[in-house]
Amino acid sequence: MQNEIIDAVQEPENTATNATRKHIRGSSLLLVGRLVMLGINFGVQVLTVRYLTKSDFGAFSFAMSFVAVSAVVALFGLDKAVSRFVSIYHEQKDYARMFGTILMTFATILFIGTVLVLVGLGIRNQIGSIFQTDALTVSLVMIVMVMGPISALESYFQDMLAVFASVRSIFLRRFLLGPAFKLAAVVAVVLLKGDVHMLAFGYLVGSLFGIVVYAYIMVKVWHKQGLLRHFNPKNLIFPVREVYGFSVPLLTTDFLQVVKGSAVIMILEYFRTSTEVAEYRAIVPVAGMNLVVMQSFRLLYTPMAARLYANKDTESINALYWKTATWIALISFPVFVVTFSLSEPLVLLLFGDRYALSGPLLALLSFGNYFNAALGFNAFTLRVYGKVKYIVLIDVLSSILNLGLNFLLIPRYGAMGAAVGTCITLVAYNIFNHAGLLLGTGINLFERRYMLMYVSILVASIGLIAFESIFRANIVISLLLAGVVSLALLRINRETLDVKNTFPELLRLPLLRPLLGF
Repeated sequence: MQNEIIDAVQEPENTATNATRKHIRGSSLLLVGRLVMLGINFGVQVLTVRYLTKSDFGAFSFAMSFVAVSAVVALFGLDKAVSRFVSIYHEQKDYARMFGTILMTFATILFIGTVLVLVGLGIRNQIGSIFQTDALTVSLVMIVMVMGPISALESYFQDMLAVFASVRSIFLRRFLLGPAFKLAAVVAVVLLKGDVHMLAFGYLVGSLFGIVVYAYIMVKVWHKQGLLRHFNPKNLIFPVREVYGFSVPLLTTDFLQVVKGSAVIMILEYFRTSTEVAEYRAIVPVAGMNLVVMQSFRLLYTPMAARLYANKDTESINALYWKTATWIALISFPVFVVTFSLSEPLVLLLFGDRYALSGPLLALLSFGNYFNAALGFNAFTLRVYGKVKYIVLIDVLSSILNLGLNFLLIPRYGAMGAAVGTCITLVAYNIFNHAGLLLGTGINLFERRYMLMYVSILVASIGLIAFESIFRANIVISLLLAGVVSLALLRINRETLDVKNTFPELLRLPLLRPLLGF
């Protein structure tokens, strides 16, 4: 079945139905890989939280927030440019610009990353006083500083592989080897009874090895597809104005991600304590599970939409957008109801009584993330259409909103204030982006034929929340009920998903056929 999916991803088809089918099938394989990665990373998170003291975990989280910030700066928004421009140039067989864009963007990331590391080393004595943190946190920041540029290169290579449709390569490196490196580092620390410094070193070594593997896979993919024979250094064209004119303004998008993630941690550390940082940071990956399906489908969405855009096939892009949104909303639903309605017992089960206050935080972040996923790739579609000015406006307004809410709420309410501010920002950001689809993209703001699906999701969510609030049932019973309701939603909306044409293999399975009502 895996080979069939990969073949479907690589098969050149132009109609709206086949383009959508190809994207969903390929993304579904990546979803399987992401679930494997999720399981490993989830184990790493639980093991790390339980092994480290609360203050050590808070300090480690603060150091990793520096990694996220430096990765965003080093990446310089070029991952978005690669997904769009390299896909278009490849579709048009403009290999001079395609390879010119690749070399130009890679060199830029490498240069900025090196500068950031040197600057970080130069201000190491000022970090503690600026953020009013202890010597342990500063020492961890120094250890993981190099990981920022490495993380930027990992994101760059991941988007490059998605452009050239190497689903199997993404599956191997991103979803198997990457999490395995983290797991090996944590297990080694536990077995050797190491400390948080040893864990930071383990993450660093794993990242260095991972980037070497990424580079090897990328060259191998190019060789297999015969692209290297089109590479001629003398004929390279560097589309500086097009690429940087697109990527530099979109740094606001990356800044918004930093604000919603790392900046929240830094503000918490500044106004409150490492303990509250730990309470908030521990549940962020759990809430992020609501985005697993969306993130899996994202990898192939932008290159696919960009190719359709290059061919001026608006009808196919509209079909791709809404069909993808329905799959994301329905497949993500079981995660949402568990992390939202069962947030408090789930936190106690995973992290113990020490993190009992994190339950409401998980519910808020889960709602914001699911709302963001359920309406589809509105922000990514705006990028494909080059609506840079509107994207920048949304990013700036959302960043101001998030920072304002955090500085207002965190000093008084701590981690709860951080969760409220982030949830409000996620909802507002998604609404702004969805409204932006009206700006000449050709994407319908809402498809009436999908109304039943969204209404059924809303009714099911309210019903499950009401059941949990009234009966306070055992978590096992609540999980079983959530599973039954999720299957019912799939059955009700089977025609909307178009399972017969998208995954005819599933209908040959004895159990799934009757469950889906076929």
